[in-house]
Parts: sequence; C-alpha cells; structure tokens
Amino acid sequence: MKILILGGTRFLGRHLAESALQRGHEITLFNRGKSNPELFPDVERLTGDRDGGLSALDGRNWDAVIDTCGYLPRIVALSARTLAAHTAHYTFISSISVYADFGQPGLDENATVGKLDDPTVEQITNETYGALKALCEQAVETEMPGRALVIRPGLIVGPHDPTDRFTYWPMRVASGGEMLAPDGPGWETQIIDARDLADWNIRLVENSVTGTYNATGPARPLTFGEVLDVSQTVSNTLPEILWLPEEYLLTNGVLPWSDLPLWLPGEENEGADKVDIRKALAAGLAFRPLSDTIADTIDWANQRPADYSWRAGLKPERERELIDGWKALALP
Repeated sequence: MKILILGGTRFLGRHLAESALQRGHEITLFNRGKSNPELFPDVERLTGDRDGGLSALDGRNWDAVIDTCGYLPRIVALSARTLAAHTAHYTFISSISVYADFGQPGLDENATVGKLDDPTVEQITNETYGALKALCEQAVETEMPGRALVIRPGLIVGPHDPTDRFTYWPMRVASGGEMLAPDGPGWETQIIDARDLADWNIRLVENSVTGTYNATGPARPLTFGEVLDVSQTVSNTLPEILWLPEEYLLTNGVLPWSDLPLWLPGEENEGADKVDIRKALAAGLAFRPLSDTIADTIDWANQRPADYSWRAGLKPERERELIDGWKALALP
C-alpha cells in the first residue's frame, strides 16, 4: 500500500512509519521538516504546512492517509477535504479526552463527547483540547463519510515519548532510594505502548477498517503498584516507596497528572483509567508485556542528555521536601 502520514517524525508518527515500512508498505511523510528531519532518509518527504500550505500534496494519490497531528477542526477539515479525492481511507488519531464526563467507569465509543460554547475557538488548553478533538473527528467524517477510521488512544507510552508522563516512573524507580508515590498501590491505570498502537493501526488500514475505537490497555486491569513492581524487577532496584495520602499531596499543592503522572484522584476522574476497549480488542488490538515497555523506555531514556529537562514528575528537591514534611507530621 501507499500510505501518507501527516507528521511521522515524532512519537506515535515515527512508530507508525516504522511499522508500515516493516510490513512492506510505501510511505510518504508530510510535515514542516522541523522535527527529527534525519529520520527515514530513504522515505519520500513532502514539506508544507497544514494551515494553507498543502500544495505539495497536489496531484498525488495514496491508498490511505494517517493523520497523527490534527488538533484544530478547521485545519483537519482542510487536510481531509484536500485529500478526499486522492485516497480511499483516512485515519484520524484522536484521544479519549473527547469524552465529556469521566465520572463513571466503562465509557465506550458511544459515550457523550465534550462540546465548546464557541466551536470556532482555536486556543488549545486543558479545557478545550478534548472538545476540539471531537470536532476534528466530526470534520473528518463530514469530508470523508464512511471512509474514516477514528482512533481514541489513552496515554501513549514507550520510547520517544516527549511528555515523560510514563517515563518518569520507571526512571524514578531505577534511581532507587526513598521515593514518593501517591495514595496506594491499588488504583488502576491504563496505558498503551506506541508500538502496539502503531502496529494495530497499520493492520486496520490494511483491511480498510472504519469507525471509532477506544485504544488503551492492557486487556486486563492494571494497577499502579504493578507498574512500580515491574519497574523494580526490570531495573533490578529496590527503592523504599512511601505511599503518601491523597489529602496530604493535594493540600501541599501537588498537581495530579503532571507532578505525579498517571495519578488522577477524585470522583470526577473515576472513569478516566477504566475506559471500555472491548471493541478494539475484538478488532485485534494486542499488547506486548509491560516489562518490555518498561525496559525499552528505560534504555531509551538513558540515552538522553544528562542535563535533560523533565517535562513531568517531581524534581528531586521537591520530592524530598514532601517526604520530609510527611515524616515531620508523624513525629510525636
């Protein structure tokens, strides 16, 4: 197949490109040429801008298009409209953040999505991101009715993750010593290795699958305690984990999801890590062992510069401050 990837040189995009190449497909990358331009030197690259700079796509045809980097419905609609007559199939990578209410577990693909009071807004914030993604989905279906595949991933993890939202934990465990963890080991989380997501996406494209799919994992419930346990086994370290209560952390200004990645306390987030993925499983979504994801993530993270600035997680001095504060409260 001839596959056009919009993006293709960052996190999920580069894994999609690698998967497609491994499966014998011919790929073209369309992007601005700014991120990792050294990747895939033997692959056709088209340079342009999705906001009015699509001329490099003129007169070209592909069997399928995968849109990895659409965030604004106006721009996604422009891309889909431009390519509608030049491809049979369009994948849009969306997000489970489209859902309006995470207060209940078991959200499936028919759950209500978020809406914006002003659908023309183009400021991407924590408050607008999910609803904008929902509008992007609608734009693709409008431009290519019956030919669109919409994938709604949860937290994507693994090598080359630019967010550090998962990487922080295996690396923190590997560094050993006394470490802070939120609440207790029993709360559930959901993640998906970018490589598993990419392989599955390419298989769906090969079979011209359409429709909407939640895509996170694993197939069984995963606790945060298991994430840390497997990280200890993989890194052969045994840190002293202090499970600090939710109330203490929140009172001291610790930010869920950013200061302590994966952690989403509160009844309003009860369903955020219990999304229904039965439809994706029935369509062949499969997962590598968690230990492989953690090992590969650690290997990749260890190759980054020593002065790398983390984008998520507690800084060591802040973690120490919180641990010392908690211990002081326990003194007689």
